[in-house]
Amino acid sequence: MLCFRPVEAIQCGWCKAQNQPGTTTCMTCGAPLDVRDKVSDSGWREAPRLRDMTEFRFSGSTCQVEGELVPVAEIALDPRDAVYFEHHILLWKDESVPLSSMPTNGPRRTIMGGMPHIVTIANGPGRIAFSRDAPGELVVLPLHPGMELDVREHAFLLASHSIQYSFVRIKGLVNLLHGGSGMFMDRFVTQQYPGLLMLHGNGNVLERTLRPGEKILVEPGGFLYKDSTVTMQAVQMPLKTGLFRHGMYLAEMVGPGRVGIQSMYHHHGSGE
Repeated sequence: MLCFRPVEAIQCGWCKAQNQPGTTTCMTCGAPLDVRDKVSDSGWREAPRLRDMTEFRFSGSTCQVEGELVPVAEIALDPRDAVYFEHHILLWKDESVPLSSMPTNGPRRTIMGGMPHIVTIANGPGRIAFSRDAPGELVVLPLHPGMELDVREHAFLLASHSIQYSFVRIKGLVNLLHGGSGMFMDRFVTQQYPGLLMLHGNGNVLERTLRPGEKILVEPGGFLYKDSTVTMQAVQMPLKTGLFRHGMYLAEMVGPGRVGIQSMYHHHGSGE
């Protein structure tokens, strides 16, 4: 009697999705399945670098990643699907893809970094592509029902229509990022349906999962995203040089949950 061993599915190390045997890239997030995670001694894990022309799916739609230095996300939208995005990151679209603006609730946020804050919705069917004007990495974050993620402003590339969008102002971080104007974070929440969130990180993107009560201090320009379970507040580290005293402002992150950082950023001047 012949016995056949069941063929095991391949679990993605990044998003934990199950993939068919023999698959080399995750069909849920595009992460390579034939390479091991790269983790530093301190626990920072490199976000997967998506290969040129990688494809993955969400709902009934398909995303293809083009290029590596300044990557492009090209979406083939299913007629039942839609994505939303900040309007200035649109690269091109089919003429047939309709666009509309999304009403947003919350504190006044009309201008950010010199750009108007307008969230735009694209409905299928058709193709549409997005990119940000900076070298870096695309970070694909499938969100399961009941998840909440906070993202630094001007970092999200697109989100599927099943994800609820809002934003919050963090007044405690006034002096860290914008020299007095405060910091905004985009908030993404799923209810009973899963969704897909894509971010753009400048330079390289690293992620670390904090244990309950575990604390790290992050240079605010390097902060990219966090789980809502991670608390964040501003702390000042006093420094003394001779007769002069000054302080370094850092973002204190306390677990549990994931924290994502980017390796390339710029400091905002007090005039912005």
